[in-house]
Amino acid sequence: MYTSPLALLQVFFLLAPEGVRPQPSSSPPGPGLTSSGPGSQSGTLEPSSEGTETPRAGPGTSAVFPTLGTPSAPGDGAMDLFPVLPICVCDLTPGTCDINCCCDRDCSLLHPRTVFSFCLPGSVRSSSWVCVDNSLIFRSNSPFPSRVFVDVNGIKQFCVHVNNSKLNYFQKPPKVNASNFQTPATEFGGNSFNSTFQTQSPAPFYRAGDPILTYFSEWSVVSLLRQPAGVGAGGHCIESNPAGFLESKSTTCVRFFKNLANSCTLDPALNAVSYYNFTVLKVPRGMTDLQNMKFQVPVTPVSQAGSPLLAGNTCQNAVSQVIYEIETNGTLGIQKVSVSFEQTNLTVEPGASLQQQFIIHFRALQSAATSLPGPRSGNPGYIVGKPLLALTGDISHSMTLLQSQGDGTCSVRRHKVQFGVNAMSGCKLRLKKVDCNHLQQEMYQTLHGRPRPEHVAIFGNADPAQKAEWKSMEHGGFWPRQDDGAGCTSCCIIPVSLEIQVLWAYIGLQSNPQAHVSGARFLYQCQSIKDPQVTEMSLTTTVTFVDITQKPEPPRGQPRTDWKLPFDFFFPFKVAFSKGADSQKGSVSPVFILCLLLLGILSLETK
Repeated sequence: MYTSPLALLQVFFLLAPEGVRPQPSSSPPGPGLTSSGPGSQSGTLEPSSEGTETPRAGPGTSAVFPTLGTPSAPGDGAMDLFPVLPICVCDLTPGTCDINCCCDRDCSLLHPRTVFSFCLPGSVRSSSWVCVDNSLIFRSNSPFPSRVFVDVNGIKQFCVHVNNSKLNYFQKPPKVNASNFQTPATEFGGNSFNSTFQTQSPAPFYRAGDPILTYFSEWSVVSLLRQPAGVGAGGHCIESNPAGFLESKSTTCVRFFKNLANSCTLDPALNAVSYYNFTVLKVPRGMTDLQNMKFQVPVTPVSQAGSPLLAGNTCQNAVSQVIYEIETNGTLGIQKVSVSFEQTNLTVEPGASLQQQFIIHFRALQSAATSLPGPRSGNPGYIVGKPLLALTGDISHSMTLLQSQGDGTCSVRRHKVQFGVNAMSGCKLRLKKVDCNHLQQEMYQTLHGRPRPEHVAIFGNADPAQKAEWKSMEHGGFWPRQDDGAGCTSCCIIPVSLEIQVLWAYIGLQSNPQAHVSGARFLYQCQSIKDPQVTEMSLTTTVTFVDITQKPEPPRGQPRTDWKLPFDFFFPFKVAFSKGADSQKGSVSPVFILCLLLLGILSLETK
């Protein structure tokens, strides 16, 4: 049976103010008080474990607390205020004394608080204290241990240690078995670590940026359509980059081979089949019925691509470019997927590498009779950073610059010319032993790319069928002729540099100007070489944009109001002032007031 500590306190109050009562406390003893007084040993109070109660002053007294410290060893018959617990939760090292673990039997200490600076929470029983100002106490008859604590300011507090068993017991845990296991788990449980991909039903359709699901029927595996991308300074390929729905983009990366002779036929990244040996799910909910082919779209190769083949010291038919064309139809999902490849031959040598490009194009589903226009670079005016459009015959494409591979040689892929962005690129071309005419033709094709641009789009939304929306490319610079090599009968004059000059200007409203191309030209620089002496040549291409906008004169200020009065407006005033002095005395004042009134009205109108 638990008895209130206040009922057991039999003390005499000396000059106690009316209404003063001892106050219980339930927090750990705080710093600032030293212990003294009858029935207690000198020193400071040992801190208790977590959940102990702090001596606190009653009403009208200062709130001060016992000092955390180490008391001297109790004498014979002294009561231990903080007895240890039978279950020692801080005894974590068998056979070794755990520091500040007051209940650790391996420490072999009768009074651990004389050795340790404090006791770890849970190593001693929690305590409860009741304190009042010591000046109110004459004599204590309490059956519980008591002490007088003195703080640094000299204020004494009389505290009684009360046995409160509620501080040292836990609530009885509920019984859990197979029948009621889910009840406490649901009531007290939080979020689960289970994957939402497994618990949530698939979305009814793709959203922009969602990964595209694929299905390998041979292994019954659902995966994602990957678009390898380059990471790090070397642009090393990583396979984990997923393609996003409706996100048309291009990535480039480099693959390095330790042993190309083995990787040639074993590495799936070099084999075109690995890029279309699966189906694409039209919509995510197709995962619920993978055997239903109406939710799956096959990946169709545009042309037959050969398998990698090791022939002597050459790895043939290695994939260097992959282009996916994906047709979509709104929320109905993906309707058609096609893939095309570019392949190259690699020389088997130590440290061989291959630069690959992966392109994904999304477009809306079109009927067979509807032509598919190319992407615009503006509507109508060019947007800075968009491709500069060129026309060859009836085919619209982007104007390009040279691009180098990892070893500095010229790549079949090229950089797109971005409108308004000056750029320069270069590479090394390995010359073949051919006649001069064929060598010149190859150099020109390498510099300006294939197909050779014949026209440039005036606006970013130029239609290839409307020739008036395109402007012919001008040509300048040094054009090679076989007889230009004076004094050298075996010399060949070849182009080594191409500069693309683009003149453009803003037209239209100043509040919404539109950029258009006024003209463009190719400028070549050539060099004379001897056939047997040169094996490779450095080529450069540059593009410069020149703004020739002629800004109009700034508009003038607002026109002022031109007041026009009748020619006889002042006739009444003239007549009034022309009268005699007598009549003028009576009319001057009204006329003067009328003039002031008119001037005031005019000044208000002009503001």
